[in-house]
Amino acid sequence: MLKGRWGCACCAGAPWARRRLFGAALLGGAASAALPAWAREGVDVGKQSSFTKLVSAEQVERAATQQYLQLQQQASEKKALAPDNHPQLIRLRAIELRIRPFTYEWNERARQWKWEVSLIGSTQINAFCMPGGKIAFYYGILEKLQLNDDEVAMIMGHEAAHALREHARERMGKNMATRGALEIGSALLGLGNVGRTVGDLGGQLLTLKFGREDESEADLIGMELAARAGYDPAAGVTLWQKMGAANKGAPPQFMSTHPSGPTRIKDIEDNLHKVTSLYERADRPAQRFGPPKPRPATTEPG
Repeated sequence: MLKGRWGCACCAGAPWARRRLFGAALLGGAASAALPAWAREGVDVGKQSSFTKLVSAEQVERAATQQYLQLQQQASEKKALAPDNHPQLIRLRAIELRIRPFTYEWNERARQWKWEVSLIGSTQINAFCMPGGKIAFYYGILEKLQLNDDEVAMIMGHEAAHALREHARERMGKNMATRGALEIGSALLGLGNVGRTVGDLGGQLLTLKFGREDESEADLIGMELAARAGYDPAAGVTLWQKMGAANKGAPPQFMSTHPSGPTRIKDIEDNLHKVTSLYERADRPAQRFGPPKPRPATTEPG
């Protein structure tokens, strides 16, 4: 079970426009031959940044996997890594499984990713998805914000969008170009400095901050992913209202580089009509989960 002052008792049991429709019912399903009109509905965030081409996707994903394993190991040593039978981890994995098939049209590599979800026993209001589909939620974001499944799906879709649009790889490419570290010759002859630079940047993946454009893009893609998976995209409004109210007005780590709450809510409301029909046609989750019970206030440090 999760232990520590922030721990909880654990019980046993319990995407641009003109896209094509893909098999949503089965993971890894083949694209449908007959494409209904609604399959091309959704958000349009433009083409992917050319800076991603400056860095090897394989290298970035390997670096991310290493960082993710280290995170899991450190959490496990502190008895803060939720076991497979933790009810909130079961919940997160069930939501991820519904969203996953809808990621493939946004990034073909996602079909081969070894998607993974971890729950970390920490009071932090935070969550992320590293390159390669490595997802982590911190217990604090579930407990403190009392997120329902639709809100969790919006966060998960948002974070997955960062990986699908390869924002970390884009940031690395920009850093390399700015530093003058990229030499086309070495890239063509086994990467050379590129490999070393990616190795250096790999350690930053857990703390990488994305720009506001990336965050707004991820909001829209995440909203579509959630809608296609059967989760109410309007939950983005309540989610960010909760985020804005967290920590008595001080933005939590999760929002440190994000657009302001009112701006984000307006963007979501302005784009809801693009995904509403997708949600209306989507199959609903067979099972709904609830948030963890909030614990009594404590005088212990956070």
